[in-house]
Amino acid sequence: MFSIFKPYIFSLDPEVAHDLAIKSLKFNVLPKNLFSVEKEEILEINLLGEKLPNPIGLAAGFDKSAEVYNSLFKLGYGFVEVGTITPKRQLGNPKPRIFRLEKDEALINRLGFNNHGCEIVSERIKRNLPNGFLGINIGPNKDTKEKEIDYYLCLTRLFPNAGYLTINISSPNTEGLRDFHNQNEFEKLLEGINKIKSAKNIIKPIAIKLSPDISNSEISKIIELIFKYKIDGIIVSNTTDRNRETLLDKQKNEKGGLSGRPLKNLSTDLIKKFYKDTKGKIEIIGVGGVDSGQSAFEKISAGANAVQLYTGMVYKGPGVVKEMKKELISILKKENIKNIREAVGINT
Repeated sequence: MFSIFKPYIFSLDPEVAHDLAIKSLKFNVLPKNLFSVEKEEILEINLLGEKLPNPIGLAAGFDKSAEVYNSLFKLGYGFVEVGTITPKRQLGNPKPRIFRLEKDEALINRLGFNNHGCEIVSERIKRNLPNGFLGINIGPNKDTKEKEIDYYLCLTRLFPNAGYLTINISSPNTEGLRDFHNQNEFEKLLEGINKIKSAKNIIKPIAIKLSPDISNSEISKIIELIFKYKIDGIIVSNTTDRNRETLLDKQKNEKGGLSGRPLKNLSTDLIKKFYKDTKGKIEIIGVGGVDSGQSAFEKISAGANAVQLYTGMVYKGPGVVKEMKKELISILKKENIKNIREAVGINT
């Protein structure tokens, strides 16, 4: 049905279409078995201490204020990540701030962490407990001077009903956020997070969401600190504010983070580097250009334990996960792989 409605949906402003999708999902009427597939048990994984039905997750950015995560689980996702959530409610940047690059099957966004704030989101999740493995992505408000304090506030408020928490240091749309990739700033942040975890007895897994624009020299420093502070996983990667040279769409030079197919090889190469340099000892969630079973398999075979998508669902609709699961199962059978876990890192 999505292919029938797609021309109408794409005739709408991207943010209007997104708001319409959120409103539709609030009805929560689609039956879960509509999106199940046969032999899905060979896609079972363990991620951040949890057994999941498949390795396909929804990335943060779609359900920004944790309004429809249980409807999203019904679409077949193995896990769902909401946010980015900030301490205070935030309207984000001026509109227009999302752009479809249809010729490139990509998006550019400069949303700026628009969300309802951690108090409202925390109460919302408490009233409607997750029916699956829920990640909560957290970040600082735009006007906060000491950004690390905002991470500590969100962590303290949101951990009780989270399956895991993601520390977002990589959005290109919040000024100064990527400074946390610098060794001193990163260490200060991780040290503070560990103090909060200890003081509040927080035992939930922590993942760090990284930029795709980091240099090779930064990778070893990041890995060193991830091991030192016992971070559970990394998400590779967020959107890029570079890499526009080969794009075809006329909107390619809009300011913001680029996601979708043009990010595919960049993020996969980065996954390989992290997998090799950590010797597979840190869990990796691969993001960027995931829109098919084949693209998911490429990231998993490069070293990702699981994958996430967002732009892929924009272009292929809510049935994309079901099709991806079918294709992944077909690939595993063809490669004579008994479980998707065996495929992690086989092409590195």
